[in-house]
Amino acid sequence: MKKIKYLVLIIVLLSTQLICGQMVPPPIPPPPPPGLSVDGGVIFLLASALIYGVAKLRN
Repeated sequence: MKKIKYLVLIIVLLSTQLICGQMVPPPIPPPPPPGLSVDGGVIFLLASALIYGVAKLRN
């Protein structure tokens, strides 16, 4: 009886590992379209740096 309990326990543990081990990787996302525009944050930073530099040169 003890051998059957251990055998059932081993089978249950191994079967759960087999089920969880067969994960499918996510699909590869499509590449971005060519010719993307520059992000708005970069333009804002460049404009603010230009304004700050002109203000510093005037003083």
